[in-house]
Amino acid sequence: ETEKYPHVTYFFSGGRENIFDNEKRILIPSPKVATYDLQPEMSAIELKNAVVSEIIKNEAGFFCINFANPDMVGHTGVYKAIIKAVETVDNCLKEIVETGKTKGYKFIIIADHGNADFAINDDGSPNTAHSMNPVPCFIVGLNDIKMKNGILADVAPTILKMMDIEQPAEMTGKPLY
Repeated sequence: ETEKYPHVTYFFSGGRENIFDNEKRILIPSPKVATYDLQPEMSAIELKNAVVSEIIKNEAGFFCINFANPDMVGHTGVYKAIIKAVETVDNCLKEIVETGKTKGYKFIIIADHGNADFAINDDGSPNTAHSMNPVPCFIVGLNDIKMKNGILADVAPTILKMMDIEQPAEMTGKPLY
């Protein structure tokens, strides 16, 4: 979605604006609402549909997808909307993973920070900041692996290992399995 587009383009590409060879970018417009608690689904279903279409083509070796809902709706501190946002993403991920598994894709499902998990402060006010809670990491499509705790620097080495690509010496992180 436009709301998080730089996170899966510019930031993920190491600060590079230009598109890499064989890279395809899909931009789904975020809804035009004052705050995302008013439309907690955001454009997740449209994003899911675009990704599923690409998976069915079975042409891409890698997808990087960012569902903006839990973060953007989480910042509102509106608990009912946060639940709807997370449920929407869960349902979208289910369809993406089920479709991808039929094509032999493997998945790493992560978050870079918490937000939707800690919506209300002790005084009852909305918590609009990122939480310091650990975030889950799931790997789907690999059998008999033992996950380790890690840090964000471990995500890229994990992806490379999943793709059987050698980790560059410049990367200091370690694979999470």
